Amino acid sequence: METLEAIKTRRSVRKFSDRPVEPEKLRVVLEAARLAPSWANMQCWRFVVVEDPATRVRISELSYVEAYFATRGYKFNPAQKALAEAPVVIVACGEPTMSGEVRGQEYYLTDVGIAAQNLMLAAHDQGLGSVFVGVFDEEQLGELLGIPAELRIVGLFPLGYPLEAGKGGPPRKPLEEIVHYGTYQV
Repeated sequence: METLEAIKTRRSVRKFSDRPVEPEKLRVVLEAARLAPSWANMQCWRFVVVEDPATRVRISELSYVEAYFATRGYKFNPAQKALAEAPVVIVACGEPTMSGEVRGQEYYLTDVGIAAQNLMLAAHDQGLGSVFVGVFDEEQLGELLGIPAELRIVGLFPLGYPLEAGKGGPPRKPLEEIVHYGTYQV
């Protein structure tokens, strides 16, 4: 698949079939994440691949943070079911000391974000779907998966074969609405 075609047609997938992800395809997805650029090539990312059904269910439970969702009128995290039902969940972590920090901006988040975009595009190229899940109980999730305290969990990525045929991505704003040349013009 051509790069721009992958970008244009990738979509967030929250419903998965029970078909297992082949190890070769999982490896391609992880390899794509590994090849991402990073601050000073420090490669601060670490990934935990979870395939155990009971652990995926517990990850799903930890993705509902009442203080966040209840105040927005949700009784659940819309991606919760995906975490439990996808055959694989990839937990993306970053090691802040292995990335830059300038004026309070911590670049491990950017580094892991770039790797995550590679991961999702490679998944799409392999016929797989995924979605970024960014709300979870980091402390309990870290304990569950034995993640060292010096790492920060940045995102969860359920991964598997989409239950529904691809519809392409959602509509995007036109360039004229989001791009400014020379200076920001209101």
